[in-house]
Amino acid sequence: QVQLVESGGGLVQAGGSLRLSCAASGGTFSTTSMGWFRQTPGKEREFVAAITWSGSITDYADSVKGRFTISRDNAKNTLYLQLDTLRPEDTAIYYCAVTYRTLQGTFRGESWGPGTQVTVSS
Repeated sequence: QVQLVESGGGLVQAGGSLRLSCAASGGTFSTTSMGWFRQTPGKEREFVAAITWSGSITDYADSVKGRFTISRDNAKNTLYLQLDTLRPEDTAIYYCAVTYRTLQGTFRGESWGPGTQVTVSS
């Protein structure tokens, strides 16, 4: 029921910053936990960050802690990811999704958007 569209990707030098946005329509965005995932060719899609419906709890992959910040604006039905101190290994297609935490402590995404490309050059 929820439709998601990512934007804000682009080409940036190592050490630079980007701000990604995820616009949601339909569904019940304001009461849904959301997250960001990323994927490169030949690799599994990996978890990046998640946020609860109120924004009170956030989670980050170890590889991005201290560099990326997830946030949301429920009034605008929009999810954000601030990417700072970017590294070439951050290059990937970034996706937003309805996100759930499993009993094992991992994160599962559903209702994926089409993604936005982030490319970090040396």
